[in-house]
Amino acid sequence: MSWTGVNNLNSKKYTCGHCGNIIATTKGFPSNDGQFLYICSHCDRPTHFDRNGMQYPDVAPGNDVGHLPEELAALYKEARNCVAASSYTGSVLLCRKLLMNIGVEQGAEKGKPFIDYVNYLAKKGFIPPNGKGWVDHIRTKGNEANHEIALMSKPDCEDLIAFSEMLMKFIYEFPNKVPAPPTE
Repeated sequence: MSWTGVNNLNSKKYTCGHCGNIIATTKGFPSNDGQFLYICSHCDRPTHFDRNGMQYPDVAPGNDVGHLPEELAALYKEARNCVAASSYTGSVLLCRKLLMNIGVEQGAEKGKPFIDYVNYLAKKGFIPPNGKGWVDHIRTKGNEANHEIALMSKPDCEDLIAFSEMLMKFIYEFPNKVPAPPTE
C-alpha cells in the first residue's frame, strides 16, 4: 500500500501495533484538532494518535508461545489483539475461555462449569506452585466481565495475558524444548 500526499511531521518514535517494530518516522497526516496519523516506516501501515497521545492500534501485550495447538494459539492471539484494539472486556473474557480450553486440551471433560476446569488443571499439576491465585484471578475477572456490568481495564488484561502466557509456556512450550533422550 502506498500513501499519497504524506506530510513531514515532527519525528515520532513508537512501537507499531501492526508489525511490532520500534520505529521513528516523520511520515504522516496531521488533523486540525491535534490528532495525527503516522505511517510506519517498516510495514507502511497507519497508526492513529489521539489528542491525549493514545495509540490505535496499540501494541498487543504478551509474547508468542511455541507448540500451542491451533485453537489455543488463535484464542491467545485474539485475546492479545483485543487489548491492541482497546477491547479490554473482550480480552478478559477470552483469557477465561482460554483457561477452559487448556483444561479440555489437557483431558478435562467438556461441558462442565468453569470452576471444574480450574480444579482439573490444579489437580493434574498444570498450575505451578503459587499459581492457583492467578487462576482464581482470571476466574474472578472473567466472572466480573461476564456476569456484572463492569468494564475491564488495560492493566487487567495485561496481567491475565501475562499469566496465560506463562501457563501455556509451562504446559506446551518448555516441555517441547527438552532434548530427546539419546537412543540406545
